Amino acid sequence: MLVRMTSRAGVFAAGDVRAGSINRVAAAVGEGSTAGAARAPIPRAEVTGVASSSQAEKRRSHMGTKLEGKKVAFVVTDGFEQTELTGPLRALEEDGADCDVISPKEGKVKGWQHGNWADEIAVDVVLKDADASSYDALVLPGGVMNPDKLRIIPEVLAFVRKVFDAGKPVGAICHGPWTLIDAGCVEDRTMTSWPSVRTDLVNAGAKWVDEEVVCDEGLVTSRKPDDLPAFSRKVIEEIAEGVHGEARAKRIAARRPAAGAE
Repeated sequence: MLVRMTSRAGVFAAGDVRAGSINRVAAAVGEGSTAGAARAPIPRAEVTGVASSSQAEKRRSHMGTKLEGKKVAFVVTDGFEQTELTGPLRALEEDGADCDVISPKEGKVKGWQHGNWADEIAVDVVLKDADASSYDALVLPGGVMNPDKLRIIPEVLAFVRKVFDAGKPVGAICHGPWTLIDAGCVEDRTMTSWPSVRTDLVNAGAKWVDEEVVCDEGLVTSRKPDDLPAFSRKVIEEIAEGVHGEARAKRIAARRPAAGAE
């Protein structure tokens, strides 16, 4: 098994977990680890490569600052496509963003890679304790199981709606737009996705196009892991640009009450 990494876009081969963990993955491969085998969850400190304050400071000195001061939520549960979390997360952190892995589950979530269970990632914030207003952007990785579970959890949908209705950038890749459909965020939007999600998006009122990355007023979507470099770049650009509140608020107000209103 080959473990490799590209720059900025943060696209990894099977088994990796985030900046600073490549050596651990290589060691695991060398020891004959197999996909689907039980693994210990990756602690947040190790996942980000911050083993000590001095190492953290050294790491930050080589990072970009485009997203400095920006806080980004990555909402996932078990079955997320691993590279669709690790790739964008690393890209955003390399540009200075403070990223939280948020989940309805406590403790850890388990990724999916090449048809097998992959690594367990430590959860930073449990959804019930997450404040949507404290985040500047939201990213929804794909994987079939992950969004199919998230889309039926009312608290997830409320969190997504609050970020979206505030005009903040939202990124969703592959099957990730499923959650946006149930959150009521796709009507009249131009979007893309994994091909099998196309009909669901169209039925929910979206215009579907077959492009590697699509942006509609801060809503960034892509089709598949191969699109991760373009997806990560566009998400970074939209977060750096900031809130798309006025245009999005007008569109939202025309069709439904604000998030949380009954």
